[in-house]
This record gives sequence, C-alpha cells and structure tokens, in this order.
Amino acid sequence: MLNTVYRLTAPRRFEEEFSDIDLFADEVIVRPTHLSICRSDERYYDGQRSAEVLKQKLPMALIHEGIGDVLYDPTGEFHSGQTVVMVPNTPMEDDPIIAENYLRSSKFRSSGYDGFMQEYVAMRRDRLVLLPEDIDKNVAAFTEIVSVSYHIINRFLVKSHERRERVGVWGDGNAAYITAMLLKKRLPNTELFIFGIDERKMSDFVFADATFNVSDIPQDMWLDHAFECVGGAASGTAINQIIDYIKPEGTISLMGVSEEPVPINTRMVLEKGIQIYGSSRSGVQDFRDTVDLFEANADVTEYLGRIIGAVIPIRTIEDMSLAFDMDLQKGNGKTVMVWEI
Repeated sequence: MLNTVYRLTAPRRFEEEFSDIDLFADEVIVRPTHLSICRSDERYYDGQRSAEVLKQKLPMALIHEGIGDVLYDPTGEFHSGQTVVMVPNTPMEDDPIIAENYLRSSKFRSSGYDGFMQEYVAMRRDRLVLLPEDIDKNVAAFTEIVSVSYHIINRFLVKSHERRERVGVWGDGNAAYITAMLLKKRLPNTELFIFGIDERKMSDFVFADATFNVSDIPQDMWLDHAFECVGGAASGTAINQIIDYIKPEGTISLMGVSEEPVPINTRMVLEKGIQIYGSSRSGVQDFRDTVDLFEANADVTEYLGRIIGAVIPIRTIEDMSLAFDMDLQKGNGKTVMVWEI
C-alpha cells in the first residue's frame, strides 16, 4: 500500500515523500484526523536544535500528538472507522524495573523516527487506545501531553512524602496549565500555587488557589513540593527559586526541557535533603488512564478546551508551514491541525 509521508527535510521545509505499508504485517492502519503541535516539533521546524542533531534526525515526519480513524486491522480487533489515540512511544523490550518511556531502546515518533504527519500510519496494536465516540477531537488530539502530566503526577505520588498541604507549579505555559489542573483534580484538598511571569496566562489557572509573579513572591511563602514546567535557560532560575521556598525533604519534579546545562544550588539541595527527579514522555497505561479520566470528568476536557489556541485545516504543504508558523508566533495555547490532506 503506497503511503505519502510529509517529512521535514530542513528547518522550515516540508517535502512529500513516499513509502510502502505492508498490509500483511500485524499492524493496524490508521488515518490521522487531528494532530497537535508540540514545542519539541517546533524546535525541529525552526532549527532550534543543534546542527548535529538536525543532521542526525532529519529528514523526519514531525508530530507525536494525534488521533485518527482505523482504516484496516488484519485481526479485526479494531473496526474500521473507530477513533483511536496513537501512542508515540514504541518499546522494543520489557523491563521489570524501567518504564517503557525511559528505556533507551524505545523508539519515539518524531524524535529520530517518523511521526504522524502521514497519509496513513501503521501502528502496533498495543500502541492504540480506543476513544469514546463523543469526545472533543480537538482536545483528544493532545492526549499525549496530558498523559505526560498524568505520568509525572503518578511518579510524584510515589516519590513524595505524604505531607502535601501546599504544592507549587513554576511556569504559565501549556505543560504548567495541564499539570496544575490535573494536580488539583487528583489532590483537591492540597493548596495549589502557580508561579509565572505572564499575568494574562496565569489568569486562566482558575482552579488554582493563588497565582504569583516570580518577581513578587511573598517572603513568608513555603511549599511542601513543587513542579518545574519552565524549561529552557530559565529552568535553572526556576529550580533555584523553588529550592529557596520548598520545605526540607520536599520533592522537585522537573518537566521543562533545557538544551544546555543549567546551574543548581546544590548546597541547599543537600542542606534541605531535597529530592529532585525528572519525568519525560509517557507509556500506554498513562494514555489509558488519561482517556478514562476524560470519560469520567467532563470538566477536565472543558478545561483543556480552553487552551486550544488555533484549529487549522491542513490540505497542502503550505498549510503545514502556516500552522507551524502560527504556532511559533502565538503566546500560548495548543495548535491543532485538522488533517484533511
């Protein structure tokens, strides 16, 4: 079966290429319908990754957040027309200790392997999660990033001590919003504070108990635990600020991606006995749990719908570039591509 793949061949340049899909392989053929742009996709598109990384990974189809309709399943487990969320992480082995999203052997779509910007995508059946028929497809398009926040909260509940009276989230972007909203949903009795720089963005965090500009934090502020969702060069500043306000033996959960090493006040980490851990990506069980959360809590999808910044029909390569350019220019929110190509 001939398939059209839309690969980024150089920064800001998509090209149409072709590949064959083996219909006799034990894979499910999915037609993408709604794709969501992630900041990591933008870093490739805009050439923000190092020249060495770009040379190693391009050409490559972008996008690891997306849903689609089943076209064909040789076993009949999935039926034609069913809507599924596509899990971008593909583990190549099982490990009793290390989760699938941390195994170095796992393959991740749009990070060295073709993502979902294709006419059809051949998926392992264990990489698909069935979606409810009445779900908002624009929200479902970015189930992946929601599952990442769900995953980091699971890790937090295991790694942190049980005193969770106050939790802080540093950041005012999409990851911070989603993580904070899920934290309040799963820990409703915990006081949740947001620390950011954009008052307009922070006004959307209506579920939080309070928001603070990082340049004007009360001197008597204290937290039991905190989440860093800033990323970039500023992540070091955020981590050190958290270290100042967190109580001894608290946990700091790192989510923000930095291209360069950042300095951390290790003296106070040691003095306070702070536990710092990182989380990245998610596994198929996180996706299943996230979809269950969607089904059981209409307010969750309602909150998520508020951060959709643009919905753009995609019919040409020019439309793809337009969507990525618009996503780069807007201040916040998710850009969803309705895949009509």
